[in-house]
Amino acid sequence: MSTLSEAQLRKIELLKLSGIQDIFKPEVQIVSKDKYLEELRTENEHCKRCKLAATRKSFVWGQGNTDARVVFIGEGPGEQEDEQGVPFVGKAGQLLTKMLEAIELSREEVYITNIVKCRPPQNRNPEEDEIQACLPFLLTQLSIIQPSIICALGKVAANVLLQNDNSLGSMRQKFYNFRDSKLMVTYHPSALLRNSQWKRPAWEDLKMLKRELQKNVR
Repeated sequence: MSTLSEAQLRKIELLKLSGIQDIFKPEVQIVSKDKYLEELRTENEHCKRCKLAATRKSFVWGQGNTDARVVFIGEGPGEQEDEQGVPFVGKAGQLLTKMLEAIELSREEVYITNIVKCRPPQNRNPEEDEIQACLPFLLTQLSIIQPSIICALGKVAANVLLQNDNSLGSMRQKFYNFRDSKLMVTYHPSALLRNSQWKRPAWEDLKMLKRELQKNVR
């Protein structure tokens, strides 16, 4: 089981210096990634940083391999995720599982999370204050996991991570530098359920991801 390296601990300290203090333990010790992420989840599962706390049932932290080479990031939990406290478990989650299997990956090999950890009412897009309240959680997760590739699922997640307002189509089929990872953009599985015509371009995105993984074997 992997532990946090000195470089990772330095990154976490820099995040603390950004003004976000209360999501961190007072003293960072060398612990396993699994344990550290679980402690952070437990310490923050009653978060009240934004108004989503008033309507959520679950604080949906994330799930998967803390040594993952790929992290998938959606915009926020849906109804089933809110009920179960696990990301991507509804119909969109079932499709994501099939998408992973198509490129010979399993949910156990990747890490899956969202921009915001609580469900926006009626599955609306998360609002800017909600995003900013929750973003330090995500950045901390990424600093600990240190994936080779980040895959933003959908326009909302991509716009937040890339800090732009570009269309999803214009952001696809390329890699961006994001901290120490490469970031790519594809369709959110829920969008594919609504429009089957997007499944073909989504498949092209998945093949691009697979090629990149094959080039960069750890």
